[in-house]
Amino acid sequence: MPTGLAPLPSEDRLEKGLKSEAIGLVSSIVIGTASTAPAYSLAATLGLIVAVVGFHAPLIVIVAFVPMLLISIGYSELNKADPDCGTTFTWATRAFGPKTGWAGGWGIIASDVLVMASLAQVAGQYGFLLFNAKGIGENATSFWVLLVGVLWIVAMTYICYRGIEVSAKVQRVLLSIELVMLAVFSFVALIRVALGHAPLGHLVPSLSWFNPTTLSPSAFVNGLILMLFIYWGWDTSLSVIEETTEKHRLPGLAGIIATVLLLATYALVTIAAQAFAGVGTKGIGLANPAHLTDVLSVQGTAVFGSAWIGSVFAHLLLLMVLSSAAASTQTTILPTARTVLSMSVYKALPDKFGKMHERYLSPTVATVAMGGISIVMYGLMNYLSGGNVIADSVTAIGVWIAFYYGLTGWTCLWYYRKALTRSARDLLMKGILPGLGGAILYFAGAWSLKSDWDFSSGQSYTSWQMPFAPHWVIGGVFMIFLISALIGLVCAVAWRLAGPSFFRGETLNRSTPTLVPDDAESLLASAAARGQGGPDEPGPGSGSG
Repeated sequence: MPTGLAPLPSEDRLEKGLKSEAIGLVSSIVIGTASTAPAYSLAATLGLIVAVVGFHAPLIVIVAFVPMLLISIGYSELNKADPDCGTTFTWATRAFGPKTGWAGGWGIIASDVLVMASLAQVAGQYGFLLFNAKGIGENATSFWVLLVGVLWIVAMTYICYRGIEVSAKVQRVLLSIELVMLAVFSFVALIRVALGHAPLGHLVPSLSWFNPTTLSPSAFVNGLILMLFIYWGWDTSLSVIEETTEKHRLPGLAGIIATVLLLATYALVTIAAQAFAGVGTKGIGLANPAHLTDVLSVQGTAVFGSAWIGSVFAHLLLLMVLSSAAASTQTTILPTARTVLSMSVYKALPDKFGKMHERYLSPTVATVAMGGISIVMYGLMNYLSGGNVIADSVTAIGVWIAFYYGLTGWTCLWYYRKALTRSARDLLMKGILPGLGGAILYFAGAWSLKSDWDFSSGQSYTSWQMPFAPHWVIGGVFMIFLISALIGLVCAVAWRLAGPSFFRGETLNRSTPTLVPDDAESLLASAAARGQGGPDEPGPGSGSG
């Protein structure tokens, strides 16, 4: 068994047809940061977090950053060894085998498909709110909101279809608007609190907000899972590995920088919003059930006031959330399409998903399929249980995030297990830190599922009662995760019967070079002739890491 992964020699590493060296470090950081959609994520999730942990939300922001940073280190180390756009799918397959790798790929796909409904809904609502059509915009399940959300997905799918360079340019503009307006909102809110001009129910920032001893373990972990959703998305920097300059180094560095930038942004906005609005369940309080999944539209008007200048800034805040949803919609499609592309190239999915556009050098079928499936899912979720299933899907995404991020951390540890004694740096960066991040996320995910199972725990907005004894009432979050996992299992079994070569370890193992879609069969035959076909045989991918 190889002792670790070393970069594959250039003569053996062939590209999938993606446009190489299309973006640099700055664009990679922008894509990773924009993928998390800071404004959208805060608007859709901050209220839910406060409802769970109260005034401890700033503490959860910091705690959730820890496993994100540890996992980003694991991504960076794996990227140095194998810069493949399949990320978790490719790396876990090489480390643990086809079944685990396929599950990791499905975790990415499931997370991205589930989030698209929430993204489209927010985009639809804020589009109307921006033009003062509150009667429509405040009704999340309105047909018009649904229509705009669908058109939004179509538009973002087309941008992704046009290629990575167009996507990166759009992201720079959207992210700039987003971060500037978040900073303005935060500073104005804090200044009004300091001057005593904040509304009734406001809070003075206190160190007690960061004291974990007054928070129950259950609330702590459930809040952590929700916060993972807010941080989620920086790994898109790694999904565009093969389109980035210095792909063995820059994408991993971009992911780490993106997580640090997110920590600063989230800490500032959370403290400011909590201080200004408080954590009450009335008025503009962050825990008010009336706007749990849309706190920023309410906060904007309250922070900036009703004068003309305040109205301008409040509308800019709405535009910011709208642009954030746009950025995240686009950068959700990007990594999913590239994960599907990689899975197709290595025969883990049908070959047609590996088709590339000759001019734009983007995965065409994978991109369009992601957009189409997202539209269908959004339509279904919009009408199920009055749209509440969309709120539950956000929490279920947190479990999927914990699964595939955690798997990546443990994959890094296992990849380099025989190289960890070479130096203190290898032990820490390739073993202890990624492994610890994986352990934290798996613990949080398991705890969350335990809580989500029981609807009475209050973690779900929807439920399903077993029609037979013992007639348990199961939480909607657990059901969403379970159904999406079962769909993945069915797809895996079906493809194993239709195209078993991947699951036999023939098309991707520790010594398999990156494949070109059009030349996959000939390259596989060549690799087999050179004795690289077995999953345990050393080849160009072996080495000391």
